Amino acid sequence: MLIGLLTAIAASICYGTGSVLQAVGSRRAARSSPAAAGVTQHGGPDLASTAKAAMTWEFIVGTVLDFVGFGLGALAARLLPLFLSQTVISANLVITAVLSVKLLGIRLNRKEWTSIGVVCGALVLLATAAGAEGSGHTPISTHWWLLAVTVVIIVGGTVAVRLLGARAAILAGLFSGLGFGALGVGVRVLNGIDPFDLGALLTDPALYAILLAGTGGMYLHTVALQIGSVNGATAALVVGETVLPGAIGVLWLGDASRAGYAWLAIAGFVLAVAGAVAVAWFGQHEAAPASVPAPAPEPEPEAVPVP
Repeated sequence: MLIGLLTAIAASICYGTGSVLQAVGSRRAARSSPAAAGVTQHGGPDLASTAKAAMTWEFIVGTVLDFVGFGLGALAARLLPLFLSQTVISANLVITAVLSVKLLGIRLNRKEWTSIGVVCGALVLLATAAGAEGSGHTPISTHWWLLAVTVVIIVGGTVAVRLLGARAAILAGLFSGLGFGALGVGVRVLNGIDPFDLGALLTDPALYAILLAGTGGMYLHTVALQIGSVNGATAALVVGETVLPGAIGVLWLGDASRAGYAWLAIAGFVLAVAGAVAVAWFGQHEAAPASVPAPAPEPEPEAVPVP
């Protein structure tokens, strides 16, 4: 349990630091672009602007940290109940909020700090109540369902961003969180890991759900950081990557709390989600980043001098 908790905490630190660095890179790339460049007709970022943001050194370092966090998070998902591992990892919201004060110049108000404190307290309750993780052995049909749901999440999130543009920041964060939640479930049920069997690993649909969820979730999170509040987008991600896998772990994978501590686990889980939602609600009222500038107004025609 202790090794799993330490692993999840390390993953949380990597994810939180990576999110802020990616936001810094996204905003720096936007400031260097012409006013109307990289904007779709709906006001959202196009693929070229997202690719440009991904080429900044801050974004690259943030992405490396995300990959390290992914590896640590995958290990934590196999060592802890999903409702605990995903919630601890989602505490990267705290790291994101604190670092955004220093690196992005964002000033957090009392309500946001209170909400962050609620999340931290909820994590303590969850860690106290968590029991042993359940089994990851599931029918292969479940793995196919996981792949199908992952496709729906990533495609749905991408379509929403294209249709809603700059209004889709929180929604993009939520869909990216659902993708990362599917990734956590995929890691838990993946065949061919223990004992290692390359054939079983490569033929497991859960492997491809993990790859799609990871890349698609990262893309949607990048877009959310480009067009919205870094804290609001990250908080929406927290809700997506915590609620669904936590419920799946309890209902289908056998995750459980310690005997007599179910009420504490439920209270901790509800408080963690409520705190994240509160940060999303208060954070969305920040000034939107200048990453997706509005198109410049057309210049008025010059007056023709009368001879």
